[in-house]
Amino acid sequence: MQAVFDGHNDVLLRLWQRARGGSDPVTEFIGGTDKGHIDGPRARAGGLIGGICAIYIPSGDLALRTPDENGHYATPLAAPLDHLPSLATAMEIADIAFKLDRGGAWRLCRSTGEIRGAIEDGVFAAVLHMEGCEAIGPDLAALETFYAAGLRSLGPVWSRPNVFAHGVPFAYPRSPDTGLGLTEAGFELVRACNRMGILIDLAHITEKGFWDVAKTTDQPLIASHSNVHALTPVARNLTDRQLDAIRESRGLVGLNYATTMLRPDGQESAATPLSDMVRHLDHLVERMGIDCVALGSDFDGATIPEEIGDAAGNQKLVAALKDAGYGDRDLAKICRENWLRVLGQAWHEPA
Repeated sequence: MQAVFDGHNDVLLRLWQRARGGSDPVTEFIGGTDKGHIDGPRARAGGLIGGICAIYIPSGDLALRTPDENGHYATPLAAPLDHLPSLATAMEIADIAFKLDRGGAWRLCRSTGEIRGAIEDGVFAAVLHMEGCEAIGPDLAALETFYAAGLRSLGPVWSRPNVFAHGVPFAYPRSPDTGLGLTEAGFELVRACNRMGILIDLAHITEKGFWDVAKTTDQPLIASHSNVHALTPVARNLTDRQLDAIRESRGLVGLNYATTMLRPDGQESAATPLSDMVRHLDHLVERMGIDCVALGSDFDGATIPEEIGDAAGNQKLVAALKDAGYGDRDLAKICRENWLRVLGQAWHEPA
């Protein structure tokens, strides 16, 4: 079994939503559930030893458009969110992460040494991420507080605009070049993350925003849960030119399990074969090299192939990759080691 460190999931969102209905997140994670994709038992069954866990503020107004007769769709961007309500929600979701840590369900990690220590101890290694920075605010006043609490990764935007940048819509077929890039506050956010050692995630940002970050950051370029635009032309996927820039920075792309980002037709259907996942990963490796490719499932945030099902199915993808010719050394890099390398670089750890 290959141990898997997952570059992106939304388990905290699911647990927060369930907690609002009276569920205990620690009990649910430790004991297991039939809800969503990740809990302790299913993680262990699938070799999922940790991951980057998102604080994500839902966009209640977002309604995905139904494909037309040609299979095309274009969902308008979600509306911007206000800072203070977003901050309040982010604090509630972060509290779930702390409860899981205190309750022994997982271990919040702030260094690659802590991640490896949690793995050795058989404890799920969680890294706190913020997906869309509405909770931070334009003056960055909350950034130090979240950092002190354990935040070590952030994406300036989700698929909506905010004071820092613009996100891409859920649309097929569509280029990621859909709008403006970083604002002045966005440039300052990138510089602050560079100073503090917070990973900058380029998933969901427009192509212009991608290039703005690329010319500003001193980190490797990282898209935690994105796929290949040349194979599935949704706005969320990355062009070959973007992949080339990630390779040149010795960055990383995490393969997203979302079916809309895997299928050639861009449709949301669990009846998506593992061969589509292998096809995207093959392209990423051919374009960027084995050291720049990893996994970023989007568990608990997307419809994933039914052959995977949930975290317990991760080894089915590993087996498919092995059948496609990937050896154990390459699989170790894809499944965890590449993530640990780029996290260490973004966090200013000694080489």
